[in-house]
Amino acid sequence: MPAEQPPPGAAPSAEQPPPAEPGFDAVCRQVREIGGWLTEAQAATLWHEARAVPPGGVIVEIGSHQGRSTVVLAAAAPQARVVAVDPFVGGAMFGGLATREKFLANLDRAGVAERVELRQAKSTELRPSWTEPIDFLYIDGKHDYWTLSDDLRWSEFLPAGGRLCIHDAYSSIGVTLGLLRHVLAGSRLRYLDRTGSLARFEVAPAGAPVTRADRLRILAELPWWLRNVGIKVLLRLRLYPLARLVGHADRADPY
Repeated sequence: MPAEQPPPGAAPSAEQPPPAEPGFDAVCRQVREIGGWLTEAQAATLWHEARAVPPGGVIVEIGSHQGRSTVVLAAAAPQARVVAVDPFVGGAMFGGLATREKFLANLDRAGVAERVELRQAKSTELRPSWTEPIDFLYIDGKHDYWTLSDDLRWSEFLPAGGRLCIHDAYSSIGVTLGLLRHVLAGSRLRYLDRTGSLARFEVAPAGAPVTRADRLRILAELPWWLRNVGIKVLLRLRLYPLARLVGHADRADPY
């Protein structure tokens, strides 16, 4: 699992997660062998949020892939129930049913399979029938504007003050446009900070409305988003030396 390295000139996360407990290191060693796009620093953020879920609580993860983040969430909150939502569609990037089998095997190998409930479905199709309260929400599903816009509606099941994290915020055009439309222009979700592309949000508590400063924090991330979009263009054109000049040594998209 790669450690997150901030690019030159990038604004740091406004709040770094506290040092993880000893168990986190063991979980990191497990998930390094699982395919996916989640850095160690991002895993620490998910770990910290999942640890705050009360006994008997519910964590919903939208987009599980091979289970990298699922293992982190389930290991961090053994007293909670993790609901993993993923349709396991086919294609070169996602792998379809073969990825589902890897997901199940990885959960079993990590010893968390009994704590995870898999819902093999599209999040947009499952949401209308969902009725349970959610204690923590992690969104890493399809990255187009329309899906992210619908996935944000899962936050309606969070309580006031409830937390959600969104991966690939400010590194995906569709995700970022969805955040600008529904969070920047909205009044329910407050942007807190980010770890790489993993952004944290909070449902605004009663009596503590979203402020101008909250909205400005989102706007302050737009230069970093434009940088990441530019890096993606360079990678598509295979201009890897130019990408390295702006601090991106990986051939994977910024995450």
